[in-house]
Amino acid sequence: MTDIMARFVSDDRATVAVEYAVIGGLISIAIIAGGLAIGKELAADFTGVAKDLK
Repeated sequence: MTDIMARFVSDDRATVAVEYAVIGGLISIAIIAGGLAIGKELAADFTGVAKDLK
């Protein structure tokens, strides 16, 4: 059992995987935040256009 734990602790692949997961999560949050901001602006623009067409 200690051999398995020693290999797990010394394995750097897990650390790299966690780092990539954190980076991917931060990029996802940035994309979602940008999409929400742009979506609100587009909704306001389309509402204005719809009012002008009436």
